[in-house]
Amino acid sequence: MQYIYLHGFASSPNSAKAKYFRDRYSQLSLSLDIPDLNQGDFSHLTITRQIQQISSQFSEPSSQVTLIGSSLGGLTSALIAEKYHQVQQLILLAPAFDFLSHWLPKLGEEKVKNWQEENYINVYHYGEKQELPLSYDFILDAQQYHDKKLQRSLPTLIFHGIHDEVIPIQASRNYAKNRPWVKLVELDSDHALDNVLAEIWQGIKQHHNFFDSQKTV
Repeated sequence: MQYIYLHGFASSPNSAKAKYFRDRYSQLSLSLDIPDLNQGDFSHLTITRQIQQISSQFSEPSSQVTLIGSSLGGLTSALIAEKYHQVQQLILLAPAFDFLSHWLPKLGEEKVKNWQEENYINVYHYGEKQELPLSYDFILDAQQYHDKKLQRSLPTLIFHGIHDEVIPIQASRNYAKNRPWVKLVELDSDHALDNVLAEIWQGIKQHHNFFDSQKTV
C-alpha cells in the first residue's frame, strides 16, 4: 500500500499536521509521501494541477493507494479517487467540499471582481509565511469540479471540527449523508484540527477494520 498525504491550500509539506502524520506512520514502519503541491509556483496552483501531480506519483497501474488529504487536499483526494481506482482508501481532514460557496462570499463581491479583472490576488501563504499572488485561473479551474458528482464507493473516513470557521462541518455532513461508505467523525475543534491530532490518529488506527470490511468498486 502506498500512502500519500495532500496538504491544504497555502500550506506545505512542513505543516504541523503533515509532520505529525509522517512521524506516526514512520513509527509503524510505513512511509508517508508528502509531495509539495505548490510545485515552487503557488501563483498558478489549480486543482487540476494537483490531480495530475498526485496521480503521476502512483507507483504502477495495479498499485493500491491510501490518500490522506487536509482541507483542499481532502477535496483533491476525493476527486482523484473518483477517477483513479488505484486509490483504495480515503482519510479526509476537514475536506473543502463546496469550498467556493464558503470562500468567495468571505472575500466579498468587490474583491472577487477586482481579482477577476486584475487576474491576481495576494493570499497569505502559511508555508512561505508571506503573501503570494494567486491567479484567477484557480477559481476558473475549481468551478468545473462538483463534489456532488463523487459517487465511487470506497472506504472513506472524515474528521471534521464542529467549530470549523473555514469549511462548515455541515459540508461534510452533507457529503456523508447519502454515502454509506463514508464515516464522519465530528471533533471539538476548528479547521486546523491541531488540538485533536492524537485523537485523529487513534481513530485512523481503530478504523482499519472498517477499511478492511468495505468493498471498493
